[in-house]
Amino acid sequence: MKQQISAQQLTIYISESDQWKGGPLYAALVARLKESGVAGVTVLHGVEGFGSSGKLHTARFEVLFQQMPMVVQAVDVPERITVALAVLDEMLTEALVTVQDVQAIRYMKDPAA
Repeated sequence: MKQQISAQQLTIYISESDQWKGGPLYAALVARLKESGVAGVTVLHGVEGFGSSGKLHTARFEVLFQQMPMVVQAVDVPERITVALAVLDEMLTEALVTVQDVQAIRYMKDPAA
């Protein structure tokens, strides 16, 4: 069975070394987004990238510095993404955040099967 809905994708670009209250920012974001009711969140660990500083971060020669790019993504209905954005306002000091309208298709086991 599949369900298709209009949704929004929230994407947060941060660094592996970013911290929130003594722990990794990406882990704190996942916890806070879950608390705010977002349906699901995924953290992706980048192998190479650069941000506004223009400094290249790559697994080829910066393994010790833990400055690799991290991407936190969530997809949910627009109302929950709006709530999530308010959470980000209090947690982020340096990041890039994008919000895109998407068509979400959820595949689920048929309960009758």
